[in-house]
This record gives sequence, C-alpha cells and structure tokens, in this order.
Amino acid sequence: MSKILFDIGHPAHMHFFKNLIWEMEKKGHEILITARKKDSTFELLEYYNQDFIDLGKNKKGLFKKAIGLAQTDYKLYKISNKFKPDILTGFGSPYITHVAKLLGKKSVLFTDTEHATLEKRLSIPFSDYFLTPSSFIGNYGEKHIRFNGYKELAYLHPKWFKEEKNVLKELDIRKNESFFLLRMVSWEASHDVGYKGISKEELSKLIKILEEHGRVLLSSESNDKSFEDYKIKVHPAKIHTIMANSSVYIGEGATMATETAVLGNPSIYISPLVGTMGNLIELEKYGLLFSYKNLKDSISTLQGILEVDSKKKWKEKREKLLQDKIDVTTFMINFFEGNLLK
Repeated sequence: MSKILFDIGHPAHMHFFKNLIWEMEKKGHEILITARKKDSTFELLEYYNQDFIDLGKNKKGLFKKAIGLAQTDYKLYKISNKFKPDILTGFGSPYITHVAKLLGKKSVLFTDTEHATLEKRLSIPFSDYFLTPSSFIGNYGEKHIRFNGYKELAYLHPKWFKEEKNVLKELDIRKNESFFLLRMVSWEASHDVGYKGISKEELSKLIKILEEHGRVLLSSESNDKSFEDYKIKVHPAKIHTIMANSSVYIGEGATMATETAVLGNPSIYISPLVGTMGNLIELEKYGLLFSYKNLKDSISTLQGILEVDSKKKWKEKREKLLQDKIDVTTFMINFFEGNLLK
C-alpha cells in the first residue's frame, strides 16, 4: 500500500478531499493530513474525526504571504521527510509541489480558480499532475488533466451527499419555510487583492428586500457586528444542508455559489471577478447560476425568482447537470489508483 499526504488550506478543500481520504483509507493506504488555520478548516477536520498536523495560519498581505510561503515549505518538508509519502496532493497548494520536487516524489495539484495568478505561478511549474474542471480557462500542457465536473461534485454529488440531521430544527426553520442564504467574503486571499465587494449599505438594503419574503441567514468572514443577528449559528459542517433547503443563495463566495447551484437551488453570484472562472460561466448556461459584477444589477433577477420560483424547474435543471457531469470523487479514486499507486 502507498502513503499519501493531503494538504488542506481552506474549508472547501476538506470537503473536496474528505470522501477520497476515507475511501483510500478503506483500501489500506496510509494517509497524513496537514492543514492551515483558515476560517473553519480545523473545526471541519475535528468534526470528521481527522487527525492532522497544524501548519499555522494563512498570512494576510502579499509580503507576509511571501514569508509564510517559505516557512510553510520548510514545515511541510520536515513533516514529509519523516512521513515519506509516495504522493503529495492539495488544492491550489504550492507547498506540496515544492516539497515533492525536493523529495523526488509525485505531486497532484488541483485548482478551479483561474484568477489566482500568483498561486498558479508558484505551483503549476513544479507539479507533476495539474487537474482542473473541464470548464477551466487556459491550457497548461501535457500535465494538465481535465475532468468533466466541478470540485463541488466531489462532495455534493448524490452518491456522496447526505443531509445532516436536525439542522433546520436547530435554526428554528419550519419545513417548507422560505429562507435566504447570504455570503460575504473578506477579500483578503492573495487572488482577491485589489478587489472589494458588497458594502454595508447595500447589504442592509438587500436584507430588507429578502425579509419581505422569508428569513435571512448570513455567512460572513467579516468581524463586523452590524449584522450579528443574521449570522448562521450552526456548525460549519452543516452549511450544505442549509444550502440544499434554501430558497435562494446570493453572495460574494464563488464556492458557495457553485455549491448551491449544483444542489439545484437558485444561486446569484456578486463579484467584480465575474467572467474569470469557467465553472461559473458554464453553470450560467445550465440556468442554475446568475453572475453580476455588482449587487444593483442583480436585483431584477432576484425579484423575478422571488415572484415566480418553481422548485420543479430547478430540480430539472439539476438533473440535466448531473446527467452531463461525473462523480468527481470516483474519478479521483480511479486516477490515483490507476496512474500513481501501481
């Protein structure tokens, strides 16, 4: 059997890899997880009873991120030199590509974020395999392998996704009650530098519009207490159950926008980055997602959904998507076992 090191740098990466990790463990492969403290990453790892090695916090600001890159490379090298993995893998992780080169091991790098220019420059040249959704914009040569799906279909495909029990009850939401999920991001990631999102005034107006139709739940990376009463107060592992039952998602988070769309509910993505990510462009063609560079331009679409929404219509759109796309976790299992673990 083989040894695989998984590097987790974001909550979404834990979701992306979790089923692969569990399936590879069942097959007898030895797994080691390293993780950096970003949002709820550690909470998720603990919730899923995963042992991991703490690599520290993600740094803020480009200068500190540069120092952090060298520090994390060194930490991961020491850990890897002791564990002696056959493969190192991660999502958008330059660290695994650098360390794998130093150790003479294989690295498998995943990403779906085209505008993460610095991250790509620091990772792709050193990777052995570079895997992206088929919708990814750009071509990176022979090492670039495309799969016909999205990272979200590694954990939200019907084969793997199971709703967490009693989540709506925790939030005191009745069955069939309308509620709306909002997402605000921090804009502190390296690929977000120079951009800004929805203002406090705009968010306040949006909440007033939505409250006429149901309850509003807010997921936010901000420490601003202005909208504290709306913030979701359940374990972050339960967010996908909330999405699956929501009436509409609207927000700045591209991952949550994609997640809601593949779960078959209306998703409105608001960001100055609109048009830079192939997966979101493709989901628009399925009619599951709408993208706007600012909140103002999205209001008429939102009001149209609120007035004439049809659950059956959205279910049909999702079924079409699932017919066209693959189960990404099964693809990854086959890729690792077929290409790397012989």
